[in-house]
Amino acid sequence: MAKAQPRQIDLLGNPIEYEVRRSADANEPRIDVDIHGVTVVLPESEDARPSRLLKENAAWVVDQQRKYDTYREQVPDRTFEAGESFPFLGQDRELVIEPRRKHEVDEDSIRLRKSAVEQSSVKRVLENFYRSRARDHLTERIDYYAGRMGVEYKKLELRNQRTRWGSCSTGGTISLNWRLILAPPKVVDYLVVHELAHLTEQHHGREFWKLVGEHVPDYKAKAEWLEQNSARLIFSEEDV
Repeated sequence: MAKAQPRQIDLLGNPIEYEVRRSADANEPRIDVDIHGVTVVLPESEDARPSRLLKENAAWVVDQQRKYDTYREQVPDRTFEAGESFPFLGQDRELVIEPRRKHEVDEDSIRLRKSAVEQSSVKRVLENFYRSRARDHLTERIDYYAGRMGVEYKKLELRNQRTRWGSCSTGGTISLNWRLILAPPKVVDYLVVHELAHLTEQHHGREFWKLVGEHVPDYKAKAEWLEQNSARLIFSEEDV
């Protein structure tokens, strides 16, 4: 995506800051609202007016932003120190830094190699650990569901998307946010199925949701969890 340019618009008496981005993955103009803010995403070839799109959806945008303003208050205040709790696949685990040959995660803890931390920082080593585990886990889940759904994808890209958890390009590239490794496994599976379904159905129509429901029957609950718990998946204040 092209670098966003901050803008401001008045919607129903509310000053709303928003960004505009162009994306090769976008099939049609859309508005993304999450804990990070409001973003209008346009296809690269689309000649659209973001302000018109926002005004046409003013009530929804204002309502969504108010909701996420509340969520933002729940963002964890992390210091990135040993003994602090960090989620991994939906379960909080104690961060342990100790002499060891490699990083590990078990039922109760995330254990980082002390020498790696000393050469860098807890935050950077922990993020790299998450990214590595995210690639392994997401690749396994994508391969599993692609087989069940009878689709083929080109490749997986890990991103730190500020406004989206995932996307699927027309060329078959699945992009997923590495921070999904913090979410419960069933929520991760929902996102994987959601993006793979776009290889068959590009738009969020009736057939799309029918396909998603065939593999994740309670997808509505998973989508709601993701919406309501976005703050829990924030890694650091830099993500907000």
